[in-house]
Amino acid sequence: MLWSVRARKLTPAGALTGGVLGALIFLGAGWWGIALLGLFFGLGTAASAWKVAEKRRLGLAEENKGRRTAGQALANAGIAALLGALSWYSPAHQDLFQLMLAGSFAAATADTLSSELGNIYGRRYYNAWTLRPDTRGLNGVVSLEGTLLGVAGSGLIAVVYSLGVGWHRGFFWLVVAGTVGNLADSLLGATVERQHYVSNNAVNTLNTAVGAVTAGLLYWLG
Repeated sequence: MLWSVRARKLTPAGALTGGVLGALIFLGAGWWGIALLGLFFGLGTAASAWKVAEKRRLGLAEENKGRRTAGQALANAGIAALLGALSWYSPAHQDLFQLMLAGSFAAATADTLSSELGNIYGRRYYNAWTLRPDTRGLNGVVSLEGTLLGVAGSGLIAVVYSLGVGWHRGFFWLVVAGTVGNLADSLLGATVERQHYVSNNAVNTLNTAVGAVTAGLLYWLG
């Protein structure tokens, strides 16, 4: 928390909020849960800083110089913290809640990498809702390259989860959950967010919720 403030990666309120969320995640998933949080934060920070001069030139750089606020911390890790608390409170359903927790991070990571790196490496950009060519950087605009980078991000989350709880079908479930959450984020961005009905933080919260629910459904179906 102190490092993130000194390094200007989080605002003070964002760091405090992240600490509380991290404590809840630790209660429900232990050190591998904290590793998921750290991996998401590290990848997101690195992706935001990657070729930042070019992003600024193109008007694609994040506001507030990329410093995450308390609202952004809640939007990206609030669902995971809630599932951590449920995992701690209900040990009988711990496997389900822990998988859903990882699913929320898979979706958050996929969204962050696909948007931050897709804006740099994408070749053709499309509206996620209409599938017509659209302007890079607008809400709900996707590229093949960015989508694949998002899938890779979900895979990294799945690796850490598997190292923590063991290798099983949950690895593939998380890759699917992250991708579905990322797609939902893009569809919401192209519709309700672009029309200013909801904020970016609300869309990110829904993204992580979709990732968590998808992972949970795959758990029950599997």
